[in-house]
Amino acid sequence: MRFTKDHEWVELSGDIATIGISAYAANALGDVVFVETPEIGKAVKAGDGFAVVESVKAASDVYAPVSGEVVEANGALSDTPEMVNQDPEKDAWFAKVRVSDPAEVEALMDRDAYEAFLATL
Repeated sequence: MRFTKDHEWVELSGDIATIGISAYAANALGDVVFVETPEIGKAVKAGDGFAVVESVKAASDVYAPVSGEVVEANGALSDTPEMVNQDPEKDAWFAKVRVSDPAEVEALMDRDAYEAFLATL
């Protein structure tokens, strides 16, 4: 699993990246009440907003950590957005993207580097 400084995570399997928000981000947001996932077929560019998460505290964009095409969205989040608080780094993924450049994944922080980054906040 790799992480961004914007608190998204990516897990790569072949050329498909599963993307979600980190436990740190889910905790900072508070109770999540709404999730908007991207449309299947949408082309995304690393760094661009591609999903939205709203909590009782705030609404936030979720940024694509990698470039590619959305091949699947987690529809369960529409009915049960609280999954983001319950299991942010597993079942509450936002989308799966066919990665156009696997090197983008390798450039992200591993868990140790992300934990070190969090310690600076």
